[in-house]
Amino acid sequence: MKRAVILGERAAGLIDVPDPQPRDDWVVVKVHAAAMCTEYKAFLAGREMDFFGHEGAGEVVAVAQPGRVKVGDRVVVLPQYPDGVCPLCQAGDYVYCENNHDFAAFVGSSEGNGTFAQYILKPSWLLPLIPDGVSYERATMAIDGVGASFGAFEAIGVDVYDTVLITGLGPVGLGAILNARFRGARAIGVESIPWRAQRAMQMGAVAVLNPRDEDLVEQVKALTDGRGADCAVDCSGNVAAERLCLDAVRRRGRVAFVGECSDELRIQVSPDMIRKGLTLAGSWLYNLADFPKVMKVIQESPLIELLVSHVMPMSRIQEAFELVVSGECAKVVLTPWR
Repeated sequence: MKRAVILGERAAGLIDVPDPQPRDDWVVVKVHAAAMCTEYKAFLAGREMDFFGHEGAGEVVAVAQPGRVKVGDRVVVLPQYPDGVCPLCQAGDYVYCENNHDFAAFVGSSEGNGTFAQYILKPSWLLPLIPDGVSYERATMAIDGVGASFGAFEAIGVDVYDTVLITGLGPVGLGAILNARFRGARAIGVESIPWRAQRAMQMGAVAVLNPRDEDLVEQVKALTDGRGADCAVDCSGNVAAERLCLDAVRRRGRVAFVGECSDELRIQVSPDMIRKGLTLAGSWLYNLADFPKVMKVIQESPLIELLVSHVMPMSRIQEAFELVVSGECAKVVLTPWR
C-alpha cells in the first residue's frame, strides 16, 4: 500500500509499504477519506513522521474472526488504540484511556497505524457504522471536524438560548460554528485570517472579531446586551484566546477548552472562578454513545459543505500540506486511492 510521510522541513511524499493484516478483533479498513488536522505542525518543523493521521472513514476489507463489523461495512475510524476494558472505555470515554495498546508490540509491525495511508488496522469496536447516504468525505467529519466541538458543546450545555464565543476559526472552530447553528445558538467568532473569518460569516456567525483588537471584551459585551457571552469554546490553543474566553463570558458563564496548548494559562481562583461563578471544562472529543447524534448533525446540517472546503488525492500530499499551512481552507480531506 501507499502511505504518506513527512520527509523534512516542508517536504512530504508517499512511500510503498506492506499491507497490514487483521489480527484477533483488529480488522483492516480500506481508507477512502482522511481529514487533515495538526499534522501540518510537523510538516513545518521538518519533524520526520512515518505514521500519522487520526481521522478517517472507509470500508472493512479483512477480518480475522467474527466480530462487531464484517467485510463490506462502511465505517468511521475513531482515533487512538485504547484498551477497551478500563472503566473509561466501558463508559464510552475511550479517548481518555490511560492504557492505550502498544501498536507495534501487539501487531509486530507499525504498518497500519495512521489514516494517511490506503489501509489502517483498528479494533472493531472503534469502527461505528456510517449511515446510508453519508459519503466517506462527510463521515470523516465525525472526528475533529464536527466531533471535537460537539463534545465541548455537550460538556457545557450549549443550547438555543445561548450566545457562544468561539476563539480560533480553523477547521475545528468552523466546526464549532456549524454545531452552534445546528443547535440554534448565536455564534461570535474570533479570527485573524480573512478567509476563515469570511467562511464563518457564510456559516451564520453574527460577527467575527479581530484578535489583535485591544477592546475585545467590550466588543463581545456590545453584542450581548452588555452581559458577555453565555458560553465560550476555545479552538485555538492560544493563551490570549483562552484568557479572552474567561473574561468575555458573563457571570455564571461556561467555558470549554478544545485547542491543544502547552503554554501556561494563569487563572485566579477568586475573581475568575468563585466570584464570577464560571464553569470550566476540558474536552477532547465526545462520548462514544453520542456517535449517532454527531452523525445526525453531519446528515442534517446544510453547512457541512462549507466545512469540507477541499477534497484532494493523497498523491498531492505536498500541495495539501501547503494549503493547510496557508490557513485559506476549512477541513481538507485526502482520498488515499487517488
